[in-house]
Amino acid sequence: MQEQQLRVGLIGAGRMGADHALRIRERISGARLAVVADPDLDRAQQVAGSCGARGTAEAHEVIDDSTVDAVVIASPGSVHEPLLLAAIERGLPVLCEKPLTPDAKSSLRVVEAEEARGKHLVQVGFMRRFDAEFAELKRLLDVGDLGAPLMLHCVHRNASTPPGFTSEMMIYDSVVHEFDTARWLLGSEIEAVTVRAPRSSSGSPEGLLDPQLVTFETSSGALVDVEIFVNCGFGYQVRCEAVGERGTALVGADGGPLVHRSGGWGGTISDDFRDRFGDAFDREFQRWADAAHQGRTDPNAASTWDGYAAAAACEAGVQAQSTGTRAEVDLRERPDFYAL
Repeated sequence: MQEQQLRVGLIGAGRMGADHALRIRERISGARLAVVADPDLDRAQQVAGSCGARGTAEAHEVIDDSTVDAVVIASPGSVHEPLLLAAIERGLPVLCEKPLTPDAKSSLRVVEAEEARGKHLVQVGFMRRFDAEFAELKRLLDVGDLGAPLMLHCVHRNASTPPGFTSEMMIYDSVVHEFDTARWLLGSEIEAVTVRAPRSSSGSPEGLLDPQLVTFETSSGALVDVEIFVNCGFGYQVRCEAVGERGTALVGADGGPLVHRSGGWGGTISDDFRDRFGDAFDREFQRWADAAHQGRTDPNAASTWDGYAAAAACEAGVQAQSTGTRAEVDLRERPDFYAL
């Protein structure tokens, strides 16, 4: 593999999968797309054809293909577990979009399978770890420039949601990123979650609790609060302010030039996550491909254990959301195989 391009199989050719196919074709060096699978064969063939690959309707055909060196899973989370288990059994490096699996029990089965295999193979697609601003915040916290971290104040806003989006999905699809980000930045596990909701915005669909205020308690003693507002109406924003003993640092402030003209001033707001985190996705994929060439995983990336921990935190979050009370995270003790 060191002397040739990494031959990548892509499972899932929807919006995210198609975006990743384009990324591999145009912006990732040392890798090429070999085969694309999607239940919609026409869509699979269309995405594959644009990248000089072949298309199939069978996901397991990608994993079983002897010409495939590594796999990207961008299919719905409900089908991740059997695909991950098959890839681990074959010894294939995997970049799996979040969630690892939809629940903690199935995620733990993937953890146990990888641990039994004895080799780190799976990277979970929490792309904020590869964002330049978040990486600098991580560095500041690690070197102690801000002193010991006490709190994280987070904001996660989307302009609108698709039909059928539920209050629970605000935790599983959105706050899941803050669960991983907080664990990564603080180097500690999440122990409990509380969810409160004000009156719903008039711009939110009927029945959706939007916005919500989610707070987590961590094993280091730091507290995290997240404003999640998925029908804010004006764009996509992700912010995080770390409050330490000797200083604070904010990432995610609106980028681009601040313009004054015609009696007003302002800047730009990202339309969606692909616009805001496009560079982070590119960096994530390049480092994954480089690591796969070397027969390892990227130490900065989210591991299978991180995917399991995020799933467990999500379950506590949904419990807290439904009961209105504090919910503790049920997490197995971290095995030495996933030691920090």
